[in-house]
Amino acid sequence: MGTSSSSYSPKTVYLDVDGKMQKVIFSRYCSPCDIRELLCSSSNIARNTAISLVNSEGALISIDPTMPTNTPNSQYKVMPQSTGQVGDKEDMFQNVLSQVAEQFSRAFRINELKTEVTNRLAMLEKRVELEGLKMVEIEKCKNDLRKLRDEMTSKGGGRVTCGCKYSFTEDGKKLSPRRDVPNYPKYTLSQETIEALKKPTFDVWHWEHNEMLSCLEYMYHDLGLVKEFNMNPITLKRWLLGIQENYRNNPFHNFRHCFCVSQMMYGMIHLCNLQERLTMTDMCILMTAAVCHDLDHPGYNNTYQINAHTELAVRYNDISPLENHHCAVAFQIISMPECNIFANIETEAFKHLRQAIITLILATDMARHGEILDSFKQNVDNFDFTNQKHVTCLKLVLIKCCDISNEVRPTEVAEPWLDCLLEEYFMQSDREKSEGLPVASFMDRDKVTKPTAQIGFIKFVLIPMFETVMKLFPQIEEIMVQPLRDSRDHYEELKQIDDAMTEPLPT
Repeated sequence: MGTSSSSYSPKTVYLDVDGKMQKVIFSRYCSPCDIRELLCSSSNIARNTAISLVNSEGALISIDPTMPTNTPNSQYKVMPQSTGQVGDKEDMFQNVLSQVAEQFSRAFRINELKTEVTNRLAMLEKRVELEGLKMVEIEKCKNDLRKLRDEMTSKGGGRVTCGCKYSFTEDGKKLSPRRDVPNYPKYTLSQETIEALKKPTFDVWHWEHNEMLSCLEYMYHDLGLVKEFNMNPITLKRWLLGIQENYRNNPFHNFRHCFCVSQMMYGMIHLCNLQERLTMTDMCILMTAAVCHDLDHPGYNNTYQINAHTELAVRYNDISPLENHHCAVAFQIISMPECNIFANIETEAFKHLRQAIITLILATDMARHGEILDSFKQNVDNFDFTNQKHVTCLKLVLIKCCDISNEVRPTEVAEPWLDCLLEEYFMQSDREKSEGLPVASFMDRDKVTKPTAQIGFIKFVLIPMFETVMKLFPQIEEIMVQPLRDSRDHYEELKQIDDAMTEPLPT
């Protein structure tokens, strides 16, 4: 078995510092804060200075362990930010703190808890001020506030702590957090971007959240869903913002993953000519289920939820607790009038959409993989697009394909996703070890490598499923199935190298 060093080599970037090239090397395990300090030091900039990183064309580069590498011929440049920008960040952070404080004020009326919140906020404000109001510190503070809220929920109700974002009152109603009127800039998508969106090769790493929101909005308009279901365009924007707000900042199960799955669904609709074979209702079900399929994912899978007896596991009787929670959050959002994209359709039509979307989201539980794929295999050779059971079976397989489709994409797009997934796995296995819970070997940082993590999954899960879909849509072979075969071969070669490096030398 390979060592971690064979799977996680350091990253190298090249900087232009006063006309001279500066080489910077850092580990993939470095935090964004560490990388910022390293860039400041390499560029002769004061340590606590707020900086941005731009490429040779002036485009901003995200400063984190997943940033794209460059070459000596395409050097990055470190740019100190102006005082005004820091002030904007301070105002933004103060606004975030004010909103969170108001949420706590409405949710809890016990003086002791209010005092604890006030003291904690004061401590966090001081810490951020001392650290120079860096964005990474803002994220840390938000995480601390989230943990504090969960602790208070546990203290106030005497219930098992739940790894979910929402708490429920005795009558089952969600305590809705306050939201300002949603708004995000309107981006005009170029023709090149519009065409790229339709292909599985689309690079999801080049887009900011606002840009991804605009792309999702475009998909709903392009597929004719806004017109067909008489959606208010402003409500669509609010709904998408509500969706984005309710994905957590997990390493893997985050809003970018939501966009990734939704874009792959949009691409498969075009690649397989599904608009000519399925109804507009089917299109809406597929896209909306993809957008909502991992809402408020806590970063710990169903196995952890069940073994740890979390509130989610108890609430859903150990039956797909996460997927049931994703469905619940999805329709909590839609239940808000300002986010109800289905407000203008008949009641019976909404009931049908709701049930179908729930069915698709529940199908993303990998515990049901064999059952769903076997059912599709029984129908695929004599598939009838006029048979509703056949079509439902197809939709279940399509959302499964999109949910685990990263290895279909080019290596430079797929591999960072694997790094993110392993990081989330390792967070869970570390917690399981600390809590004395069973640990799956494929999630144990002491046992798994990239090749061992991927080979079996690609060979026995991805390729068989996509090859079955290929029987119905032969056109996916070149652009989706062949990349999976190439990825399998790639990781098998890496495993052979790892095995050779770890073989004991002959005596």
